[in-house]
Amino acid sequence: MQSEEKFTLETWPTSPERATLEAKNKFLGFWFFLGGETVLFASLFATYLALKNKVPNGDHPLTNELFSMEIVFVATMLLLVSSLTSVCAMYHMKNFNFKKMQLWLGITVLLGVAFLGLEIYEFTEYFHKGHTFTSSAFGSAFYVLVGFHGAHVAFGLLWIVTLMVRNARRGLNLYNAPKFYVASLYWHFIDVVWVFIFTVVYLMGMIG
Repeated sequence: MQSEEKFTLETWPTSPERATLEAKNKFLGFWFFLGGETVLFASLFATYLALKNKVPNGDHPLTNELFSMEIVFVATMLLLVSSLTSVCAMYHMKNFNFKKMQLWLGITVLLGVAFLGLEIYEFTEYFHKGHTFTSSAFGSAFYVLVGFHGAHVAFGLLWIVTLMVRNARRGLNLYNAPKFYVASLYWHFIDVVWVFIFTVVYLMGMIG
């Protein structure tokens, strides 16, 4: 049930995301969910590593400068910065500043949308180079892993935007503060997964 209690900066709890039993239950459920997501991504990484050399005629596509590293680097920077803006949003949430929290969440969303735009552009470039989902086992593994992460980014953006819109007039309370915080944690998880993708798929791929 949504709390009707009115708060000020002086009465706002130090840790509003954990101030109620319902909030603590949200955290518990979230960590179970995150555990399942971690296992799923680990399976996709293992599949990719097993299939990354499975290409026609034994020619590894990375030696032909397949990846657009400039695009990947910019996309990586966008996602990492979005993690920092998410931290700023939660800082203002803890300090009971709803407007600034919304502002920084909005910036996070814009950075996430820019990341997705670059990823779509990257996929388009690869398609024109003949690197498609059905071109090889490597192609299938690549698009499943990277595309699955992209789907998680899209879901995270939808989650954050929904929270922002639904609570635009309500402001902060002990009912929605844990929801914002859990969404922020999910966004950090997405960023961490991308760091592994950037390292395993792109950097390790470029050096063979």
